[in-house]
Amino acid sequence: MSAGAQARGTTSPNPPVGAVILDAAGEIAGVGHTQPPGGPHAEIMALKAAGEKARGGTAVVTLEPCNHTGRTGPCAQALIDSSLASVYFLHPDPTPQAAGGAAALAAAGITVGTLEAPVGVEDALIPWLTAMDLGRPHVTLKFAQSLDGFTAAVDGTSQWITGAQAREHVHIDRARRDAILIGTGTALADNPSLTARYPDGELRDHQPRRVVVGSRDVAKHGAQNLARLGFEHYATPEQALAELYASGARDVLVEGGAGLATSMLELGYIDWIQAYLGNVILGEGTGVLTHAVTTTLADAPRWRRHSVIELGDDLLVEYQRKG
Repeated sequence: MSAGAQARGTTSPNPPVGAVILDAAGEIAGVGHTQPPGGPHAEIMALKAAGEKARGGTAVVTLEPCNHTGRTGPCAQALIDSSLASVYFLHPDPTPQAAGGAAALAAAGITVGTLEAPVGVEDALIPWLTAMDLGRPHVTLKFAQSLDGFTAAVDGTSQWITGAQAREHVHIDRARRDAILIGTGTALADNPSLTARYPDGELRDHQPRRVVVGSRDVAKHGAQNLARLGFEHYATPEQALAELYASGARDVLVEGGAGLATSMLELGYIDWIQAYLGNVILGEGTGVLTHAVTTTLADAPRWRRHSVIELGDDLLVEYQRKG
C-alpha cells in the first residue's frame, strides 16, 4: 500500500499502483510502484527488483494486473513469465481495456486471490478509482479552521491558524495532487503561488497544476504569483473538472475560498474533506462556506470519518463521502 502512495501525483492518468514480490519462503524480494506515464508499471518494477527470487513466489498488488498492451506490455503476462506461484490484489481493474488480468493468470495455472485493505494504511488508489467511476477528477476540499469553525479572524487575517507541522503536511499533500483549484476571489486577495515546497522554501520535485475558477480575469488584476508560475483559468467548476479530466488529471485539491467551496459542495463535487483544526478560538470571523447549504440539521449530509492525524498541537481530520 505504501509503495503506491509514493507514486501519487506522478502517474495520472494511470493509477498509482504498488506491488510487492515475496519469494518462495515468503520473504520480501522486490517492491515497486507505477512510474510516470510511458514508464513501467508497479509489477514490472517489483519483478525487476526481485529477479530470479520471484520464481515460485507471490505477487501482492494494489490493483488487478492489467491484461492489455498500451504504452507498456501487459503486466499479467510479465507475472506469468516470471513463474510466480500466486498473485493477490486489492482492487479489480474497472477499465474494460485493462481488465482480465486475473482470468489470464488463473488460466496460466497461477493461484489468484483478492485482499482486504489493511486498517489504518493509506489506499492510494481511492482517488483514481473514484475518478474512473464518476468520469471526473476525485475532489478533496481542504480548509484550515479555528476550533470554533472560522477560517479567518474578523480583520481577515488567516496566517497562521495552524502551526508549522500542519503547514508542512499541506505541502507534502500538494505534491501528491494533479491540480490545485482556487476561486478568483482567493487568487486576487492572497496572490498565492500554490507551489509544493519544503520548509526552507525549496520546491518539491512534483508540482501540481494551478487552476483558478471564476469569471474575473485575475491575470489583469494583481495575481502576479499565479501569472509568473503559469495557471489555467476556467469560468465554472463544471468546465474546470471536465477539462482537467480530459487532460489526464484524476486527483485534485480545492484550497479556497469560501465561494468555490460552496459551489463545489452544492454541485455534489466534493468526495473528500480535509479539515485542519488549529489550536485557536476566534469567536467570530470568516466561515468555511459563504452561506448555508441546508436549512435544518436533519437534512445535512453526513460524512464518514476516515482518519485523524496529530500535527503538533493541531489536528487533520479527514472525511469521505458516504456511499
